[in-house]
Amino acid sequence: MTKKLLFLIAFLPSIVLAQHTIKGKFTPADEFKFAILYKVTPTTSIYVNNAEIDSIGNFQFKLDTTITKGMYRIVYALPQDEYNFDLIYNAKEDIELTFNLEEGAKFIKSEENKLLNAYTESLQIVSKNINAYYGGKQTKKEFHKVFDVLAETQNEFEKASEGMLASHFIKASKPYIPTEMEDAQTFSKNVKANYFSNIDFSNPTLQSSSFLIETVLNYVFTFTNPIDENLGYKKNIDTVVAAIGNNATIKEIITEVLFNQFVDSKKEEVANHIADNYLLPIATAKKDNALIQKLTVYKNTSIGELAPNFTIEIPIDEKIELVKLYDYKEASQYVVVFWSSTCSHCLEELPKLQAYIKNLEEGKLKVIAVALENDIYRWKDKTYDFPEFIHVFGEGKWENPIGDAYGVTATPTYFILDANKNIIEKPDDFPALEAFYKENPIILEKKENEEEDSEIINMD
Repeated sequence: MTKKLLFLIAFLPSIVLAQHTIKGKFTPADEFKFAILYKVTPTTSIYVNNAEIDSIGNFQFKLDTTITKGMYRIVYALPQDEYNFDLIYNAKEDIELTFNLEEGAKFIKSEENKLLNAYTESLQIVSKNINAYYGGKQTKKEFHKVFDVLAETQNEFEKASEGMLASHFIKASKPYIPTEMEDAQTFSKNVKANYFSNIDFSNPTLQSSSFLIETVLNYVFTFTNPIDENLGYKKNIDTVVAAIGNNATIKEIITEVLFNQFVDSKKEEVANHIADNYLLPIATAKKDNALIQKLTVYKNTSIGELAPNFTIEIPIDEKIELVKLYDYKEASQYVVVFWSSTCSHCLEELPKLQAYIKNLEEGKLKVIAVALENDIYRWKDKTYDFPEFIHVFGEGKWENPIGDAYGVTATPTYFILDANKNIIEKPDDFPALEAFYKENPIILEKKENEEEDSEIINMD
């Protein structure tokens, strides 16, 4: 048994010897600390190795024979889904590169990656020439001069990349090339109409990179509608989904990326269009309850929606009366703020919110402060600093049903409600709340039991 173990120990290094390397230099060096290498597949990223970046920016990954050809991703900062770049490894050559945040990755060694870089740069140059053509004198001679070069460039790179992984990206990136003279408007229309003509969304090499997502984002945000921006975005998204076809996995990945983009951009109408028409049906078919809940909560807390109801405690004559939010009618508008006694930002902003409402006419604005907490005593002590607020104890911290219903993932989080408890704004912080009210002063509404003043007209 011992001899067999020794044999294995001696034998293993011979089958995992370093085959190739990926090395490079990050600049400026002091902005980068680490590099992590992943192999990318259509549905996930597989960890391969990590490397320290030394004091002058150098890093190196040694790749043994178990590392197969395909698409790879280098992550250089957090969050990983933002700070990364892709590269091709064909298991035949070493890769050497430089990287900085302004220019991205530039390849010194690796025929595949250098070829793909050269193709991208060539298309950018030709694109500038096309813009210059449409901005100047449009003659037949100039037309052929520009677009013949484009066709030649595409053909040359397709031939040079035959048999390479880079070929998938070069063929998929083939631009629209007119054969007869077109004015700028017609050309732009045809570029849009043919945008996805050469892209196969079922291609696993394209799926294993950022190519499809970047191409889709470029389409959606380039061909905008100047008259109705949201309508333009929605039509573009519908075109993207039609181009993807029946690949449910890729459709889910891309539509979720688009959904998150529009959530971050605070374009709720577009985000909900994506959710209602594409993501929710996919999530329902997969019985993905987490995604269903995420999309439902987002829609329920969008501007214009009736805010989720919950119970509040109202002190009346040394007693506590339980009242539903919908039944509480003491102001023209309400601020529901989610906070915590352990949140430093909250403890900075809540006194400012308190001072702000003190300067308002009574009955204009009421603050309902929902504290997401684990410690009831610490919370109770802090409530005495804000006697003007209606306080709610959100037991369970991040697992509180009120916080969950409002989709709260950070504190403080603000919601502004009108008298009917419809959400009218979701400011990011107190300065944003203050700015909202500067542009939208509160109009004091009369209570239901208050008779309106009327002017008596003498008819005599």
